[in-house]
Amino acid sequence: MESNPSNPLIVQSDRTLLLDVHAPLAEEARSALLPFAELEKSPEHLHTYRISSLSLWNAASAGLGPEEVLEVLEKYSRYPVPLRVMDEFSGVMSRYGKIRLISPGLVRPEAEGPETGPEHQEAAAPLGSGKGSGDLFLTSDDEAILAELGAAKPLEKLIRKTQGGFLVRLIDRGSVKRELIKLGWPVKDEAPLVKGEPLEISLRSVSASGKPFAPRDYQHEAAAAVLGSGAPGSGYGVVVLPCGSGKTMVGMLVMSLLKTNTLILTTNVAAVHQWINELLDKTGLPRETIAEYSGDSKSVAPVTIATYQILTWRPDKDADFPHFPLFRLRQWGLIIYDEVHLLPAPVFRITAELQAVRRLGLTATLVREDHAEDAVFSLVGPKRYDVPWKDLESKGWIASALCTEIRLDMPEDHKIPYAVAPPREKYRMASENPYKAAIVRELIANHPEDHILVIGQYLSQLEITAALLKAPLITGKTPNGEREHIYQAFRNGELRIIVVSKVANFAIDLPDASMAIQISGSFGSRQEEAQRLGRIIRPKKRNSYFYTLVSRYTVEEDFASNRRKFLAEQGYTYSIQYWSLEEILSSENAQKEVLP
Repeated sequence: MESNPSNPLIVQSDRTLLLDVHAPLAEEARSALLPFAELEKSPEHLHTYRISSLSLWNAASAGLGPEEVLEVLEKYSRYPVPLRVMDEFSGVMSRYGKIRLISPGLVRPEAEGPETGPEHQEAAAPLGSGKGSGDLFLTSDDEAILAELGAAKPLEKLIRKTQGGFLVRLIDRGSVKRELIKLGWPVKDEAPLVKGEPLEISLRSVSASGKPFAPRDYQHEAAAAVLGSGAPGSGYGVVVLPCGSGKTMVGMLVMSLLKTNTLILTTNVAAVHQWINELLDKTGLPRETIAEYSGDSKSVAPVTIATYQILTWRPDKDADFPHFPLFRLRQWGLIIYDEVHLLPAPVFRITAELQAVRRLGLTATLVREDHAEDAVFSLVGPKRYDVPWKDLESKGWIASALCTEIRLDMPEDHKIPYAVAPPREKYRMASENPYKAAIVRELIANHPEDHILVIGQYLSQLEITAALLKAPLITGKTPNGEREHIYQAFRNGELRIIVVSKVANFAIDLPDASMAIQISGSFGSRQEEAQRLGRIIRPKKRNSYFYTLVSRYTVEEDFASNRRKFLAEQGYTYSIQYWSLEEILSSENAQKEVLP
């Protein structure tokens, strides 16, 4: 390969990729890297990507081979791709599928090896059904790999040696997969999945509200990518789509194809109600077949929507989780993990047991702040479908977003207390910079036609802001009924501005919201940035505006830089503005009487 100075990519021997964002093919290259590379840094000129083992295994599970990875790198690389790098990629990707988990019925002592044809497979009994107690068979064609597994300490209580491999108890199916991925061996799980109790589910062509609708092409593609052909190794996985692009529709499509009892897990009661409303509006399911399992109501039906909070509640830290039996109350044939990047650690335990059930994870970003992406991979499934946000924006499926970071000074009398404060208090002082209120007022006055969310982290800051704006405030303490009333008033146009805490980050459908002002956030959370931007990019005829207020010369600048990684990862450009003290004070004096 010859050098091409106009190409945007520099491939380095440590598996990092440098993307020159000013090069002509930068956007095209960014989209091509998406299936197998992860963004690490995003300063103004060169973005840094890393190709990790997990990102390569995700690519391999989607059918991508090292040849396709090499093709992308050579197409966009400015200099020859180091041969050592490609050798490493091939080695890592070849590990996917080397170890298989198959049905116990395929283990025959007299055979040379297990038969793997789907005609030999029978669905394992669902947990709690009392039907059968069989084991699964963990095997590989490579004797050295089998020897390595037999010697692995983390596996010694989870697997039992037999001819040609190891026996695995059904209940340990997920735990074994998670331990193996930690050892660098992603398992290709070909053991059969239960069908679950049947349930007739069909999509309407005209919604209950009288509007014609049809799933979009990428929603069909996402559902098909998860279900595959029905062959072993399909029927589970994660779909990554932007907020506002219809992840709920993907879930309903999968439900309509499988036609089975379904358990849906989501983030809060508002999201539960949105799922119920969507199911009633766009499917033929009668209301009595849908139940809510939350802090407000604990019912179970063929389709049950539960919150993560109720499942992880327990009276004290040493007690059992009293609501975990929900997973066994019916013969579920599908479990949908909404906002799967937020899957709480305690739910990993029960998720490890539920490997015989088809699983669908839905998310806008696979970034987890606890770095447990490998657990999502092994317990819910690999990433099966992803599409760049900017691609959907260019087709009009989500709104265009203009992202701006506004930097402002701290008040003089805050600078010395800030300088001597401990690190965590420094972040809070910078976040609660009182000058932010004046900028919020001016931004709102400059956007009289927009429906605006003012989003923050700290309750005292939010209370002051809500009082200043004479706007309703929603926090974790706001009763669910009151939240719904405020959200509905916003949807109806009765309210133009609401102030919200992080409880509004997730699974809230506010289609008319066209502007967000972020006054403080959860340190450097890219995950949160994805959700907050997602609140304002539902499809609409106007552009959306995303403002972040950051105190200059403080730790908030460092955390804001990390949060901006998400915007760069999705292809968004953002501008940075500096507001002087004179501009801030001038706007504060000028805007006192402008707001409603």
